[in-house]
Amino acid sequence: MSLFNLARFGVGVALEAAITRTAAPITATSGVVQLRRSISKSSEVNNSDFMTIRTENQNHPHHHQKGSSRNCDSKQQIRLKKVSRTLSTLNSSVPEAATQTAVPKSESREFMAVFPDVVRDLTAYASKYDKNVATKWFVKALQYNVPQGKKNRGLACVLAYRMLARSEDLTPENIRRAQYLGWAIEMLHSMFLIMDDVMDGSVTRRGQPCWHTLDDVKLSGVNDAIMIEAAIAHLVKIQYGNEPYYPRLLELFNEMKFITTIGQSLDLRSAKLDVTDYSMDLYKSIVFHKTAYYTFYLPVAMAMHLTGYTDPEMFRQAKTILLEIGQFYQTQDDFFDCFGDPAVIGKVGTDIAEGKCSWLAVVAMQRATEEQKEVMKACYGSTDPENIARVKKLYEQLGLPTTYSIYEEESYNMIKTHIQQISRGLPHELFFKIMEKIYRREA
Repeated sequence: MSLFNLARFGVGVALEAAITRTAAPITATSGVVQLRRSISKSSEVNNSDFMTIRTENQNHPHHHQKGSSRNCDSKQQIRLKKVSRTLSTLNSSVPEAATQTAVPKSESREFMAVFPDVVRDLTAYASKYDKNVATKWFVKALQYNVPQGKKNRGLACVLAYRMLARSEDLTPENIRRAQYLGWAIEMLHSMFLIMDDVMDGSVTRRGQPCWHTLDDVKLSGVNDAIMIEAAIAHLVKIQYGNEPYYPRLLELFNEMKFITTIGQSLDLRSAKLDVTDYSMDLYKSIVFHKTAYYTFYLPVAMAMHLTGYTDPEMFRQAKTILLEIGQFYQTQDDFFDCFGDPAVIGKVGTDIAEGKCSWLAVVAMQRATEEQKEVMKACYGSTDPENIARVKKLYEQLGLPTTYSIYEEESYNMIKTHIQQISRGLPHELFFKIMEKIYRREA
């Protein structure tokens, strides 16, 4: 079985195990512990679940991994703490993980320090065509949309460059050029967000009003998104125009744009389907195309080009792992959309109201009775707050928070195994750093 097929198979196994475990008491073996999970008849989903742990081999090579490092007696029954996440407004504090990045804060500050130079270069570029109204508005759109959020895509590009480059190439100038490329990726991301918010009718993004909701923007924000995206090529040209890999950078940007719009089309078209037609295959296709490619593969692939990687097999193996991480990330995002605190995740969840083919909806359809499916058909895709509340209540009745917590843990361990199977010289630590950032994140 190829690494790519193994990766897809692995996540499917983790999901199936999660669904099975929350559906009936069974016994399964994973790593150093043996878990027996039982669900009580209580309707209090967050407090009704427990697992029995039996330690088996404390010398297992991965005993240090999360989820397998608890000190237990030979048999011990513990309760799962579902409320450890920010699942509702019961937890009003913003956890540290919501603002952390995958790199040290000092590197994040260095990255931000480059943004004024990016704006300066793009202002000069725009001023060649208009020195007043359009350029000033373009700068306003850049400053409002691009530097917000955690900037993980851009920072991932710089992180990957630092880890892949030879030590003698890690000069301040080369780091700065990698940071420019990171900002180009952030511009692409901002373009997608502006467009997505317009299409979804979202009202908040990154803790502030969506760009299109501002009185002096409205639908003209679509043009602003196009301007931001069109300026990427110039930013890449002034830094890498003379490099032999310059055409490959442009080609990769264009490929990622097309792939992501394919995913957006799948996302929008699937929202028009009957919820009972949703499937895990459809969901995975949406995720791979709309999120995983440009969020995870693009930053690392860019850094690989910058550092001289040309072996197609290396790119293929990196893509396999990064797409799997992307699916893991999007499943988390779907969970937060429903159960997250808007103060933490920076936006109000809209998946239920929009009828999106989300992970929660797909698993709900796999587990629902005929009566529960009728509830979903009647309420899913409705903007009525009562209908949205009924869907969330149904998710809880089906034990989806519990299912998700198991899926997250097992997918994480499965992906770590696949990272260790990479055989063509890519540093495993790079992928582990990316995983550590998103595992058990709060937003």
